[in-house]
Amino acid sequence: MPKADTPKVERPDGDRPKADRSDADRPDIVMATIGAPHGVRGAVKLTVFSEDPLSLRRYNPFQTADGRAVKLTSVKAIGKAIVATIEGIDDRNAAEPLRGTELFVPRTRLPRPDEDEFYHVDLIGLEARLQDGTVLGTIRGVFDFGAGDLLDIVGGKPLIVPFTREVVPEVDIAGGFVTVVAIPGLLDDGTEPPEDAGVGDREGEGEGD
Repeated sequence: MPKADTPKVERPDGDRPKADRSDADRPDIVMATIGAPHGVRGAVKLTVFSEDPLSLRRYNPFQTADGRAVKLTSVKAIGKAIVATIEGIDDRNAAEPLRGTELFVPRTRLPRPDEDEFYHVDLIGLEARLQDGTVLGTIRGVFDFGAGDLLDIVGGKPLIVPFTREVVPEVDIAGGFVTVVAIPGLLDDGTEPPEDAGVGDREGEGEGD
């Protein structure tokens, strides 16, 4: 599935954001959060919610929650960190107050998801149901630890569900829910899954983070 909160959950590669937000109607999407200063010339570390962190500058200018415009003048990888420079920020003292600032872009500036692709922001907050209508809970987050997208569902029992066609055959954004197949080990109540249930990756999956 697409790598979904702009970060997309998908099947194809791309640099859609993966921002973790629970309001699918939010007009703005978080693309990155500014972290600690890096060095003495105003560079900062970023936590990036995009499939391709090094392409962030194509979304310039960004907006902050208090309405300021922020333009990234460079973005590069240094070791395992993503480091950026910001227009008008020339030393560590100027960079320090930006720590924790979220960088938004209007949703209208993002590519429309392809079929069977979803932004994380559109999945978070959806109700998760079994095929018989039993409510499992609400999707709290979408994560990828290297083996594919996972839905973090909170309800009567916390669940981590593989976001694949076999396990999540239906995603109804308009209806506000996803349907989950009870694969072996998913539930503690002994619910038996359909014979054809599986956990394989959806075809074409790979929203590259």
